[in-house]
Amino acid sequence: MGFKCGIVGLPNVGKSTLFNALTQTQAAQAANYPFCTIEPNVGQVAVPDERLEKLAAISKSAKIIHTQLAFVDIAGLVKGASKGEGLGNQFLANIREVDAIVHVLRCFEDDDIQHVNNKVDPIADAEVVETELMLADLESVEKRVENAKRRATSGDKEAKALASILGQALEFLKDGKPARLVEPGDDEEARLFEQAQLLTAKPVLYVCNVAEEDAAQGNALSKLVAEKAAAEGAQSVVVSAAIESELVEMEEADRSEYLSELGLDESGLAKIIRAGYELLGLQTFFTVGPKEARAWTFPAGAKAPQAAGEIHTDFERGFIRAETIAYEDYIALGGESGAKDAGKLRQEGKEYLVQDGDVLMFKFNV
Repeated sequence: MGFKCGIVGLPNVGKSTLFNALTQTQAAQAANYPFCTIEPNVGQVAVPDERLEKLAAISKSAKIIHTQLAFVDIAGLVKGASKGEGLGNQFLANIREVDAIVHVLRCFEDDDIQHVNNKVDPIADAEVVETELMLADLESVEKRVENAKRRATSGDKEAKALASILGQALEFLKDGKPARLVEPGDDEEARLFEQAQLLTAKPVLYVCNVAEEDAAQGNALSKLVAEKAAAEGAQSVVVSAAIESELVEMEEADRSEYLSELGLDESGLAKIIRAGYELLGLQTFFTVGPKEARAWTFPAGAKAPQAAGEIHTDFERGFIRAETIAYEDYIALGGESGAKDAGKLRQEGKEYLVQDGDVLMFKFNV
């Protein structure tokens, strides 16, 4: 299942530096954290997960395959994008194609790097992008609500539900708030809201780009961004694009020492990747054997057949059962054999809700 995070931001905030650091990891990172460029502005990056290495060590797997996310470096934005100014139409089209927005904000002072507005103000920067997205949504939603209301008068139940849920979105947008604050009343409204594909309904991760000395604790500007994120149902992380650029030039053995000296336990890129994964409501199950240990992505709340379908559609179509071992049991008991002897290998059916970290083997018949 493919998920894309679109990286956006104003000029000179560090957006391209971070994306370039991602694209350079292919040469700099170890083989178990691969990155490949699909297109000039799209890259597929492995989601760091220490559990996979531990599972592979126990099962003596010949190969390790991480689950992955795609990051898209989206064209720059100028004021008036919602009306087609600059590359506005392309920008909005690119946003519609991604599952989540990674919004890079400048939270550092540097006289050598001119800010597009001549002032470092990440909240104002965020509002430039958000305003254009909200204006585009507002124009779209107003038309859809009117159409839905007209259809609802003839007894169309779906149109009535659509008018209700988009009506909520319209009120938020008129109040200068993103549509992701809408709370659907039931599954039908949730389905219709998702189908509407509103730009401001997409989950947002704010990336606060700070100076090297602020990478560990953040600063006053990044704290303002964190407060903004909390107030609108978004998330934020603190990174230093300067540090990330240095890391990709280092040997693997030197990176941990360098990060430790800075008071960091992992790279900013790892934080972005993990946060993007969580932002999309994704979890991981594992398949483990002598040939390979592999992580698979599934949406939280999926049942066993749907998880099986992530491997192959035949697995879902002919699902019989899932042999299941919790990650903690697999590690504590030394693998499948030990888990089976201890009664920790379970047979789960079609209604089983897969848990993050489950080690699974699917039985199917087609």
